[in-house]
Amino acid sequence: MLQPAASDNRIVLGDPVPPFSAPLVTGGSFDLHVSAGRWVALSFLGSPENPRAMLEIAELVRESGSFNEDHLVVGCVFTAPPADIESLKAIAGSTLFFLADYDGAISRAYGAHSMPRTVVLDPMQRAVADIAWDIRSGHAETVRNVLRSLPAVDDSAGVPMSAPALIVPRVFSFELCDFLVQFYQQQGGVESGFQYDIDGKTATLSDFRLKRRRDVAVAIPEVRDLVRGQIVRRLVPAIERYFQFKATRMDRCIVACYDSADGGHFHRHRDNVNAAAQHRRFAVSMNLNKDFDGCDLVFPEFGRKAYRPPEGGAIVFSCGALHQVTPVTRGRRYAFLAFLYGEDDAERREANNARLHAGETHYSGGNDRLFPEAARDNGNGDPVRLAAADAGELVPG
Repeated sequence: MLQPAASDNRIVLGDPVPPFSAPLVTGGSFDLHVSAGRWVALSFLGSPENPRAMLEIAELVRESGSFNEDHLVVGCVFTAPPADIESLKAIAGSTLFFLADYDGAISRAYGAHSMPRTVVLDPMQRAVADIAWDIRSGHAETVRNVLRSLPAVDDSAGVPMSAPALIVPRVFSFELCDFLVQFYQQQGGVESGFQYDIDGKTATLSDFRLKRRRDVAVAIPEVRDLVRGQIVRRLVPAIERYFQFKATRMDRCIVACYDSADGGHFHRHRDNVNAAAQHRRFAVSMNLNKDFDGCDLVFPEFGRKAYRPPEGGAIVFSCGALHQVTPVTRGRRYAFLAFLYGEDDAERREANNARLHAGETHYSGGNDRLFPEAARDNGNGDPVRLAAADAGELVPG
């Protein structure tokens, strides 16, 4: 589904380009936003019946040996179905692929409907080159020179970059960390899927190539109160200070485990894309142990730097940030995971119940409040915010 483009349908160098989703000619689908964090070349070829389109593909294939998923990927865009899909399957892969734009919407949005061209995007998906087929220096040669000149992603800005992520140490006490790990071990985790929109409605899917993790929901009220109390006192004020956002609700209170025995990881994604997740504002990831290797957070739009909060500490980042969890290579990483949001977001979450597939859990606004005591009025029409106290020490039973 194509999102609205600029009114004149012209790509302006330096500007963000229109995001889109499209089917792959050879099967599957492509979401442009997930390809952020690397250079992307979109070669708009028009109809595959044009002999020149095949010649341009041949030039790209000659260069494809130097393409790398962490550096550069190339998508060729067709406005009509190719006659020989099998030949395209033979050359397609993770770095060179073919997109179906049979209604021409994507090509029009990129100014390529009347003149085929190649548009090159930087790791934050702004246009850095727009090379039309009629360029004097020759299209294929110019594209080749541009692609060969692209620096490493970590050097793409000309200066070192850091993701807009906040690390807050000492949010959970070590006692609570140990308790939650024991809680997980006693309960036993279940395989965790991921949410995906199908025909405009959100469903939970499972694909171990994209995500491998086991989760336990923290449903016991006393445990939730203990968790909530430390988050309210030790994390929420920091988020309000540094992100200027007052979190009042918490979604998905779980203990998760990435296990090296089965290659625990989570492929690149954003946390607020589908209908069931549009209410989410900030993601919270808290390490409950430290005896593991790998399994760090990476924000590809800002380079390959790895981020890891300390044991008991949290890393907080916008749910709109592209991120991934690298494979755990030794031991098990135990983590507490949650999303924070506000009152207006809660209304949106409830409204989006209508956009969930049958079988998905509907939101009822029950126990997601960070400040459950805020119901009474202080006489001035404003709610009184009372932070929850600790629920005391708990021993796994």
